[in-house]
Amino acid sequence: MDLLWGLITGVLFGVLLQRCRVLRYDLQLGALRLKDMTIVKFMLSTVVVGAVGLHLLAALGVVAFSVKSFNVGGVIVGGLIFGLGWGLCGYCPGTAAGALGEGRLDGLWALAGMVLGAGLFAELYPLLQRTILAWGDLGKLTLGEALGTGPWPVIAALALGAILLFRYFERKGL
Repeated sequence: MDLLWGLITGVLFGVLLQRCRVLRYDLQLGALRLKDMTIVKFMLSTVVVGAVGLHLLAALGVVAFSVKSFNVGGVIVGGLIFGLGWGLCGYCPGTAAGALGEGRLDGLWALAGMVLGAGLFAELYPLLQRTILAWGDLGKLTLGEALGTGPWPVIAALALGAILLFRYFERKGL
């Protein structure tokens, strides 16, 4: 049943990606050039809605979080690799799969890069554990725990920040 719910929510997310037109290369390029914030607005909206939904489900006991160890080295290097891949291909993982679903074969390059990157990560994991993944390891930590507030004030601040950012984007025509 869990796999079925995963499939249903994945298909719904794909439909939203397609309906919001964030699979289009010109919007991806506009986001990378900071000229069109459609994708940024979509992603930030998804993060806020997901944070509220997941924490409500956790409060109801429907889901449980599995917090991963936070390490600064992994975040920095991973972010650089992610950004480089997005810049080179014009797709992030979700939009690459969605573009392929729409029949655009250029999404295959991004998906091939993801598979190659995952394979390299698996092969290099023992070395990475001793090096990059050990840089600034803060343990299993959430932002709410780090601030001593719990999740809801962080989610409220995130939602307020998103609303203010969206208003700024709209005033600037982004």
